[in-house]
Amino acid sequence: MTPPTHLDGARVLAWAWSDLPFGHVASEVGTAPIAIHGLAVCQYAGEARVYRFSCDARWDTLQDEVYASEDEARAQLPAQYRAVAASWNQV
Repeated sequence: MTPPTHLDGARVLAWAWSDLPFGHVASEVGTAPIAIHGLAVCQYAGEARVYRFSCDARWDTLQDEVYASEDEARAQLPAQYRAVAASWNQV
């Protein structure tokens, strides 16, 4: 599933999608863990750094991490998101 052009106000530079989850994140309310189906490298206007967003099946952002470069953001996926190999698509 292709993401929107922007997530949380940041422009999508690259993305990966999997029908099987890349991994899971804990729910903020203590319910069952939430599956991560979308990963996106994004950049806010006027910023040099980029963010790797971890998204649910509707491309809602659940977690983010900041990186110095797009390559770094793609290469440094946490172990929790390696259940399925990410195949990145450049925008």
